[in-house]
Parts: sequence; structure tokens; C-alpha cells
Amino acid sequence: MLIPFLPLETAGHGGGYHAPSVEDFYFDNLFGVAQVDRVIFQAVLGAVIVVALWWLAARRLRTVPTKAQFISEYLYDFVRNGIARDLLGHDYRKFLPYLLGLFSFILVNNLFGQFFLFMFPTFSRVGFAYGLALLTWLIYIGAGLKRHGLTYIKNSLLPSGVPWYLWVLIIPLEFLSNFITRPITLALRLFANLFAGHLVVSVFVVGGAFLLQYQDNLFYNISGGVSLLFSFAILCLELFVGSLQAYIFTVLTAQYISSSLAESH
Repeated sequence: MLIPFLPLETAGHGGGYHAPSVEDFYFDNLFGVAQVDRVIFQAVLGAVIVVALWWLAARRLRTVPTKAQFISEYLYDFVRNGIARDLLGHDYRKFLPYLLGLFSFILVNNLFGQFFLFMFPTFSRVGFAYGLALLTWLIYIGAGLKRHGLTYIKNSLLPSGVPWYLWVLIIPLEFLSNFITRPITLALRLFANLFAGHLVVSVFVVGGAFLLQYQDNLFYNISGGVSLLFSFAILCLELFVGSLQAYIFTVLTAQYISSSLAESH
């Protein structure tokens, strides 16, 4: 939320300026529970919103769709045809509910960063990104084991055609690539984009507010106004980045599942 970033004493040359930092991404506990804060609340609310919206979208479908039905059908077709079916082929139906829910959940939580009641994207806290990446990891590993049994582990660590004298080099590299690096990079990509974007917006808003209220310096005041206006442009960019990251995370998840199901295993 941007409001806590705003300096309390910005007027005058000795104003108290608080620059946005990592510490500002943490909030007070809710309900007296140490593990529950407003970001946890956002994540739960995001899940409730996703379930409620898709439940409502599935009710009373019409031949001539309403605007709400048109939007929901467009999103469904986008994930179904543009991600699941293209990457998973005839296996896409099994994983479509997860991919659709994943895309919707990430999108809603990323959009929280642009709504004035929240102004904080949930996945700018890395733990939530790691949680989703772990879930994806369990799904694509489980899909590979179910399809190929323990042969999946063997072929993931040792691709066919590798000469025996390279095994000592290939096996650790393949283990890191398939079982460690994938979920870590999946999480960090989502987290870093949301974290950096929110921090940049915060810097422009806080800095602009400080300069706008600075006394006896017209240049600072004008610069502050420009900074605040520019923050709206960055906020619009973050709207695009949040949507793009939801798409990328879902595409990579489908790609990892597809590679686990591939007959090469």
C-alpha cells in the first residue's frame, strides 16, 4: 500500500523524508496472529474472488452472451486454446482447471497492485511466488511419475544418447535444471517483476509528494508534480506487466507439464 510510504513531515528544508525500502513491504499482523497480515488476507481474498467469478460465469449461460459472459468465455478460450491445448495436446483437459485457476489467481493478485483499496501486488512478497512455484513443481513431477513411473526420474537425469563418461557431468546438471532451477526461476521471475514495479511506483509517488510540498523552491515543486504524473504512466505499465507475468507463469507451467509427459521419458 502506498499510503504508509507518504512522509509525515515533508514541508520545509528539514522535512522528514522516508524513502521506500524493503521494510515497507511488510505490514502489521491482523487479528493478533503473527503469521497473518494484509498480504495473507489479499491472497485468500484473491482465491475467493477467482472461485466466485468462475462460479458466476458458469451459471445461466446464454446462446447470445452478455458482456460478463463474453469476457469470461474469452479468458477461458485464451487459456484453453492459447496455452493448454497448444502446449499439452490431447492431454490438456486434465490440466486445464489448474492452468485456468492459476492464470486467474495470479492475474487477480497482480491487479491488486493497481486498485486504490490495496495498492500492493501480492506476489511482490517472494513467499507467495515460491508457494505457487512449489505447487507447479509437484504437479509436473507428479504428472511425469504417473505417466512414466520411475523411468521419468532416470530419463530426466540422464537423457538418451549421452556417453557414459559424461554421466558424472550431465546427471548433476540435469538434476539442477529439472528439479531445482525450474521452480526457483519460475518464482523469482514473478516476484522480481512485481516487487521492482511496485517499488519504482512508490519512489515516484513518495518523491513527488515530498518535492511538491517543499517550501520556497519552485523547481522542486514542478519536479514533484511531474513525478506524480509520471507515476500514473508507470502504474499503467505495471498493469501490463502484471497481466504478462500471469501469462508467462501459466505458459511455463504448461511447458513443464508437457515436458514431463513427453514420450522421450
